[in-house]
Amino acid sequence: MKNWYNLEPREVLKELSSGAANGLTTEEAAKKVQTYGRNEFEKQKKESILNKILHQFKDISTIILLVAIGLSFLLAVKEGNGFLEPIVILSIVIINIILAITQENSAEKSLDALINMNSPTCLVIRDGIQKIIDSAELVPGDIVILRSGDLVPADGRLLETVDLQVEEASLTGESEASEKNIEVIENSKVPLGDQNNMVFSGCHVTAGNGIFVVTETGMKTQMGKIAGYLNNTLKMMTPLQARLNKLGKMISFTAILSAVILVIVGILRGESIWHLVLMAVSLAVAAVPETLSLIITLSLTNGVKNMVHKNAIIRKLSAVETLGSTSVICSDKTGTLTQNKMTIKKLWAKSEAAISDSEEFTENQLRLLEQFALASNAVIETDENGNRQIMGDATESAIMKLFDDKGRNKEELLSIWPKVKEIPFSSSRKRMTSIHEDPNGGYLVLTKGAFDWMPVGKNSEEKEEAKHIHDTFAKEALRVIALAGKHINKLPEEEELEGVETDLDIIGLIGIIDPPRPESKAAIASAKKAGIRTIMITGDHVATASAIAKEIGILNEGEKVLTGQELSEMSDEELCSSIREYSVYARVTPEDKIRIVEAWQENDEVVVMTGDGVNDAPALKAADVGVAMGKNGTEVAKNAADMVLADDNFSSIVDAVHEGRNVFSNIRKTIYFLIVCNISEIIIMLGAQLIGWQFPVTAVMLLLINVLGDGIPGICLAKEVSDSRIMQRKPIGRDESFFNSNLIHVIIRQTIICSLIVWCGYYLGTNVVVSLGVAPSHEIGQSMSFLILGWSSILHVFTVRSRKSIFKVSLKTNMPMVYSAAAMILVFALIVLIPGLGNIFGIASIGANHWLIAILLSVLPLIVAECGKYIDNMEIKQKYRNRIIRHRELDI
Repeated sequence: MKNWYNLEPREVLKELSSGAANGLTTEEAAKKVQTYGRNEFEKQKKESILNKILHQFKDISTIILLVAIGLSFLLAVKEGNGFLEPIVILSIVIINIILAITQENSAEKSLDALINMNSPTCLVIRDGIQKIIDSAELVPGDIVILRSGDLVPADGRLLETVDLQVEEASLTGESEASEKNIEVIENSKVPLGDQNNMVFSGCHVTAGNGIFVVTETGMKTQMGKIAGYLNNTLKMMTPLQARLNKLGKMISFTAILSAVILVIVGILRGESIWHLVLMAVSLAVAAVPETLSLIITLSLTNGVKNMVHKNAIIRKLSAVETLGSTSVICSDKTGTLTQNKMTIKKLWAKSEAAISDSEEFTENQLRLLEQFALASNAVIETDENGNRQIMGDATESAIMKLFDDKGRNKEELLSIWPKVKEIPFSSSRKRMTSIHEDPNGGYLVLTKGAFDWMPVGKNSEEKEEAKHIHDTFAKEALRVIALAGKHINKLPEEEELEGVETDLDIIGLIGIIDPPRPESKAAIASAKKAGIRTIMITGDHVATASAIAKEIGILNEGEKVLTGQELSEMSDEELCSSIREYSVYARVTPEDKIRIVEAWQENDEVVVMTGDGVNDAPALKAADVGVAMGKNGTEVAKNAADMVLADDNFSSIVDAVHEGRNVFSNIRKTIYFLIVCNISEIIIMLGAQLIGWQFPVTAVMLLLINVLGDGIPGICLAKEVSDSRIMQRKPIGRDESFFNSNLIHVIIRQTIICSLIVWCGYYLGTNVVVSLGVAPSHEIGQSMSFLILGWSSILHVFTVRSRKSIFKVSLKTNMPMVYSAAAMILVFALIVLIPGLGNIFGIASIGANHWLIAILLSVLPLIVAECGKYIDNMEIKQKYRNRIIRHRELDI
């Protein structure tokens, strides 16, 4: 692509076969439409519902259940009964698929919002005459006329400008409108924000007018490139998806290995094919935690509800858990870390010391502020609801804001010093002049603008003092505005009006900046305590970005700043290897932002990207979690994001991370809870077959236990509140497993004890006379196994709540879990107690001693878990004591 800003206007016109006076002919434009296409964005092809459903069948756990459904149905047809099993399993599969599809954000609206930013019509010169056409019909070479208030319809090289200013914050992130001209830029690598002889699609003309020749249309415009990034940028698999994927493979491997062992044993024993089918179905039901998807979804949904109370609106469920893994926050500056409101930070009145805006002003300083207000056209308006709003450009609005804060009234001021003439701001002069009638006679001339362009007199001492203050303000990344003036006795004629801008006296200077949000510094410090690094990515200038970053604690000793130009000269490999050295990235493009996000991800970091502009949207989509500002964010940014901050408060991100860590903790508890139950079921079934027993529990019994015994109490784990110290721990690594070494040890221990008690119950019920009048049988053994497995699974939910003893964790913090566990214990008892109900599931009635044994065996895993916790906690305390002793020895 050509650097059009390096070429003279006549060279650009020649290159595009166009003319400034007559533009293109209708025939030429029609031919170019065939070559370049229409000036509109390509739409992303959306996945159909059918494809989404088919995609769910790729999940190994779902495939296992589908095989179980088929085998169970064939068995039911052969036996003439038992259709309940395939119906229940199929219902679970359907529910899980519906949940998975509803989790996906199928409505990708980012591109639609971008399309809406394009101007519907524009004024062009074609066939030598001005005409209004549909912007989609624009082609390279068209001559477009811009006026104040217009939306730029395509990218182009300016041919003429008259005080033209274009607001480009959506592309560059800069608060101030860009002053445009037609001068050739010699440098071959210039950031968008410095391409002052170019205009870009989707940006607003805030002042003046101009004429430009269209150089790029459609997807080749800067806004089109962003649309392309939104279409093509693929998110990495979320940490939760990666962990669940590994868990699914582990479960599937366990199920397949167990099935192979069962089939081999069955064949060696000469068992029938239908018996092997029955074993396969039972094993599939035992292996797959049917309620896992539901419980995880509810955990995420509960996290969403909690985040709403903290002004964080989640658009994609997976983002909740991913937030808990956040290790890097890449934040935009303008509107995210700063207020996106230009504010006077410092003021200097001649012959006095410079002061900050919050200090008490002297009469001289107040007079300077009044004169700045007189030389400004911004006004304060009150709407019908009594809300006061400043109307005007960013610089003059900053002046009026401080003027109003100091209790001054512009109408009263103008009644004393009425304006009689004005020389408007000109980008060639870099200043504007306002002339006011002096109540004491004559006129006051006030000129406001860039210090270097002030036509001041020859007082060298005053110049040097002002220059020193100017440079001091500039080093603090303040945008300096100067005010100069003089008194004249007579107004010159209109044609000689600009002659008053000579031999002026410097009156004072103001330093303006877009200040940080008050809460940003504290939020960044909180993130640091949680092991999260915050970096700044902005399209703004290096000096401004660095000053803000230092003030709020992002740029620390030993950390560097990288510019977009330096970044463009680095390869992806160089960027990945040095990414940790930089805390601020300034003057970057949308493409640069994606590279930065992906470089951090290549370093195994989980990246949150915040932003509010169109230029942030591609990086928001590429990040693990994209966070858009709700108040000041563009619709493009919001629709590309996973989360929207309703209050635009950076600290809300840290609150959201806290909630994300809590959700991860609860999901880990859920996995621990279900894995122990399901692996125990596999071992119970597999062990019984190897011993030569019949199955202790049937597939229907397993479904009852998995859905009711595990599922109902397990759902309440989503409401658990984690340890208050959760934000003092390091971030959860992208590749960190659900299972650490300690948890694996606990899972093995609990799985063994849960399996042993069921075998024990089955053996007693099948072979031993426990209760008088109740003969031992396979049916009695299955009833005992059902009760013991079901009850122990339900009670296991209290074990997984915390590493602390169940007696040290209050039940009051999660009463729904207590109620649901008690209800399910009662339901399982009623199934065995009520003969008609038990018969449906193949369960027989048992005697009083059977009940007593079932109760004692069911409580045994809880006792073992408590003993294990006591031993583990004693070891942790001992390690802590040893660490303290070692530190003391080192101190000595």
